Amino acid sequence: MTTEAPPRQPEASSSAGGITEIKPLTGRVAGFLRGIPTWLLWFFVVVWTIPTLGLLINSFRTRDAQRGSGWWMFWQDSANGYGGLTLENYRDILGSNATGGVANGLLNSMAIAVVATIIPIAIAAFAAYAFAWIDFRGRNLLFIATVALLAVPSQVALIPLLQMYAGGAHFTIPLIDKTLTVFPDLDLAGTIPAVWLTHTGFALPFAIFLLHNYISGLPSDLFESARIDGADHFTIFRKIVVPLSVPVLAAFTIFQFLWTWNDYLIALTMIGGNREALPATVVVASLAGEFGLREELLTAGAWIITVVPLIVFFALQRFFVRGITAGSVKG
Repeated sequence: MTTEAPPRQPEASSSAGGITEIKPLTGRVAGFLRGIPTWLLWFFVVVWTIPTLGLLINSFRTRDAQRGSGWWMFWQDSANGYGGLTLENYRDILGSNATGGVANGLLNSMAIAVVATIIPIAIAAFAAYAFAWIDFRGRNLLFIATVALLAVPSQVALIPLLQMYAGGAHFTIPLIDKTLTVFPDLDLAGTIPAVWLTHTGFALPFAIFLLHNYISGLPSDLFESARIDGADHFTIFRKIVVPLSVPVLAAFTIFQFLWTWNDYLIALTMIGGNREALPATVVVASLAGEFGLREELLTAGAWIITVVPLIVFFALQRFFVRGITAGSVKG
């Protein structure tokens, strides 16, 4: 006589009070990732890095060399009469007789990225705290409406926003023939502040959603103890929420800085023909000229604007995974 083995139960962990909890999803995902062979991970890393390596090598090659052979043949450039590796492309972009204004574009990109990162963080952090720990009427409905804005494509709103920055937003009441000003005419079209406001508006829904998931998972005992000691919401936010939320704040900083630094469409739409205010992405895209006569400069310009995001990412990477995963699963 044989007996059938009982069906295998999901992995569980014991908690206080004898309650059994199913192993969190993050634990199962981590177990799966640990089972992936190391050589396979290195394979994907190498494949992902090859285009960047090619971009770097081509940035040191002459125009004839780039047109004559692929970057993987750079070691034969001298033998083929193209000349060896050179810094000429970088001198043309950043030297005293620079072409295209890349140096000024880098300053504009920094001004756009830094401010357009700080403003959403400052607003979204306190908004997320309010949605998580301040009880007010309509809180859940307002939070759902805010997160729902993630579904709105940014391209749809660019032209209406540009019109609003150029002439303001006004609404006329038909029956009484009275005009109300929703947004004043600040003449922001063609200026960097227009890019700040646009990036802030597009970033807030995701920032609030991400920060809310983290802040809502903080221990409630901390907030109750602070209220008993007489702390108001601003004190709690400044002395408890902000210090404990550094990982998720750093994670969003990476997201937002990389997005604003690498942005092309929003800057081009909002700034337009004002070349003095254009960021490096728009400037580099125009380096080749109308007929592509200086296309050899594109690789050097692209590598220059790649360095800053890499520095930001590696400086904050230790917070990245903690900030993204914390608060996503309770278990």
